[in-house]
Amino acid sequence: MPILSFLLHLAGATMLLLFAVRMVRTGIERGFGAGFQRVLTQQSSRSGAAMSGLGLAVVLQSSAAVALLVSGFCTNGVLTFATGLAVVLGGDLGSALLIQVLSIRLDWLVPLLLASGGWLFVKSDQRRLRQYGRILLGVAFILIALRFLREAMEPIRESAFLPAVADYLASDYLTAFIVGAVLAFVMMSSVATILMCVTLVAIGAIPLEAGISLVLGANLGSAVIPLWLTRDMPQVARRVPIANLCLRGSWALIALLAVNALPITDYLAMGTPAQTLINTHIGFNVLLVIVSLPLLKVIETLVERVLPETETPDDLQAEAPMSVLDTTTLSNPALAQAGLKRELLRMAGLTEQMARPVLEVFETGDKARIGDLRRLDNHVNDALSGIREFVSAMPWSDMSKPDRKAVRQMMEYAINLETAGDIISKRLLPLATEKAKGGIKFSPAGWSELCALYDRVMANMQLAVNVLVSDDLESARQLMAEKSEVSRLEGKSRKKHLKRLASGEGDSFDSSDIHLDALRALKDLNSQYAAVAYPILYKGGQLLETRLITTLDEDEP
Repeated sequence: MPILSFLLHLAGATMLLLFAVRMVRTGIERGFGAGFQRVLTQQSSRSGAAMSGLGLAVVLQSSAAVALLVSGFCTNGVLTFATGLAVVLGGDLGSALLIQVLSIRLDWLVPLLLASGGWLFVKSDQRRLRQYGRILLGVAFILIALRFLREAMEPIRESAFLPAVADYLASDYLTAFIVGAVLAFVMMSSVATILMCVTLVAIGAIPLEAGISLVLGANLGSAVIPLWLTRDMPQVARRVPIANLCLRGSWALIALLAVNALPITDYLAMGTPAQTLINTHIGFNVLLVIVSLPLLKVIETLVERVLPETETPDDLQAEAPMSVLDTTTLSNPALAQAGLKRELLRMAGLTEQMARPVLEVFETGDKARIGDLRRLDNHVNDALSGIREFVSAMPWSDMSKPDRKAVRQMMEYAINLETAGDIISKRLLPLATEKAKGGIKFSPAGWSELCALYDRVMANMQLAVNVLVSDDLESARQLMAEKSEVSRLEGKSRKKHLKRLASGEGDSFDSSDIHLDALRALKDLNSQYAAVAYPILYKGGQLLETRLITTLDEDEP
């Protein structure tokens, strides 16, 4: 019975820890959205890229999340292999430093975090503040989970079971290494796994030697996580996770053998055994970054030879933007609607592909890149034409009323997506060209405001695609709240810009028209994407017909 109670409390503490880590990461991702891309892509040096990865891992509380971001950006050609691997290595170091912060006993801070985080999350109407509340609550839950973990271990620490297991792991470091790797992979979080190991060492549940082997294994397991999660992605996306696994895995095995054969831990010792374990983890990652950064080009050459990019024949490249609509499904309303939704997803992907480099061309004014983006708009227009032809060929008389309504709604959203493409090609890209021709510069404050609004719009594009796929009512409400927030940010930025004009700032005066037009265009772009939420909200009874007062007092003139 004590063993059953121990396992139950251990499982509860572990699940709370995993939930808390995920809660913090979710809050940061929702609060800052597409800003992560600019943080990663604006770094030109290897050390700068590693520092960006370090910062993102601390913020996201997950080196695996950083690796997944890098894989996605490598797929789109936004990041090179060398820069991406530097970011991932820095991310692993960041997660190691995060362990040091989270291992500090801060139980006294829990009530303050719960009170402030709960108030922000429940009472605030602004989405960014709500996400700050989510982050604070997540940190509080992490501290609570660690306390529960310590309490769960107390009753069984003096039993014969735990010391026997601990002694076995201490004597068989290879088994401990494998257990650490499996734990990190199963828990899908190296941060949670290593925090657990540090807590167990701190309370004397396992010896330091076993803890070091477990932590080194967790480093290997953390490198397997992004490789597993990117298993269905293109070859170019998997190069960085594979290279990181090879580097981290080989380094972990070397460190395992060295630590168990040489008195290295004596040099890492500082205070308690738990602190020594943390020092070992940090030292492992620091040395890995120092050794790997100068070799990135060599590693890139080797990886390209072992994992060559699959070349696409010219005829397949030409067919890449072709429609996914299948006329053979016209007689089946369910299959026809599924095909329409797939085509809408393709249109959304094309417009997002157009929108993603907008800030880049605002900075560079690259004519060739602008031309390529404008040509993408032709594919968006062709997609709308194909949807119109497909819808007109559907047997409307044989369709039920709900099916006809659903098709009309998808047709309307296709028009919204085509309008979104026009906003990019006919409003934003000409503004970038005008800025480059005139040698115009935004004021630092103006550029910062424009970037913040752009990041919000890009995050909302992703949210809109999720709403399109899921038809989720809560996500639709969130998208509508984001639409209001974007309008608020646009108005706030416009007012700040006018104040800068009144104060006589030269850059603000020169860029005034472009700045204001870009703000309006981004707001309109966001509105076109957000339109996907209206039918879902209306169907769920969450949308008013009108904002006007429908009745007036009879005594009023």
